[in-house]
Amino acid sequence: MHLTSPESGPGRRRHGAELEAALLDAAWEELMERGYAALTFAAVAQRAGTSRPVVNRHWPSKDTLVRDAIARASDRFTLIDPDTGSLRDDTIALLEQLNGAFTMFAAAMTAQLAAYFEETGTTPAELRASLVDQRWSLIESVTRRAVERGEIDGAKLTPRIVRLPYDLLRHEVLMHLRPMSSSAIQEIVDTVFLPLVG
Repeated sequence: MHLTSPESGPGRRRHGAELEAALLDAAWEELMERGYAALTFAAVAQRAGTSRPVVNRHWPSKDTLVRDAIARASDRFTLIDPDTGSLRDDTIALLEQLNGAFTMFAAAMTAQLAAYFEETGTTPAELRASLVDQRWSLIESVTRRAVERGEIDGAKLTPRIVRLPYDLLRHEVLMHLRPMSSSAIQEIVDTVFLPLVG
């Protein structure tokens, strides 16, 4: 989807946050369609309906543009605290919310971003941390509430065990590049996670 040109309409020009958002959206779309190696400032500018110098004024390099575009795409997805009163139902609800987001970013983490990781010397884990860890406080609050209710044994919780259902979801999505089924999410919670913390 091409964004409206700033010259469309009488005297219509975008500035500031509006212009930056249009450029980042265009960069994300280019990344998803062409991959990092083939992404150019000129293509981003054309898709956003502006000129290449405008892109250059906002980002000094392609990797910084792509990093900010990924962050903006991630920011569109927010986790909602289910707060059902049950660790099982809370965890399933959070996994269902993350399912779609992980699928979207799985594609970006594979072929589209291979050249990005090579050029920047970073890893998928570092990029994931910048996207997921900002939401981690909500995930941790779910297990903390369960401990406070006496539903699970807090002494059994380790960072790896708390992350386990989410790591398993991410692994499955990365391997198959499609969302996990609801029945598989429930299986992770009921047969793997809850027995470990119960």
